[in-house]
Amino acid sequence: MNVDKIIQELTKLVKKAEKNDESPVAAIIVENGKIIAKAYNKRNKSHKTIDHAEIIAITKANKKIKNWRANKCTMYVTLEPCEMCKTVIKESRIEKVYYFLERNQEKKQYKKTEFNNINKMQKNVENFTNEYLNIMKKFWQNKR
Repeated sequence: MNVDKIIQELTKLVKKAEKNDESPVAAIIVENGKIIAKAYNKRNKSHKTIDHAEIIAITKANKKIKNWRANKCTMYVTLEPCEMCKTVIKESRIEKVYYFLERNQEKKQYKKTEFNNINKMQKNVENFTNEYLNIMKKFWQNKR
């Protein structure tokens, strides 16, 4: 894919995001040399945590290729993806990601969320945990 074409498309998307008072981040997904999805951040307008350019573009690409696995795709994004987006990108199986600007490492990240295993806090949840474990084992046995 021609990098000039990618830059041209990303510039349009960034300007659109800026015009809509959104964080100016844009993403494009390419498969077989063709752009199959493009997006910019829409979180402020949609009020959805996940409406980052990368995730919106992946959702569009999934729909276009009719598959959640985008392993033949390449993503171009203006800013290095955040941790949430990196996780979704990995889950989507996108082969390569190219970004133009690294994230500011000094920027404060939200780190107040606490994750705990409820089994270590509550004794009466063991039955559900064991039942759920069996459901998961059975599901994956049938899949593999």
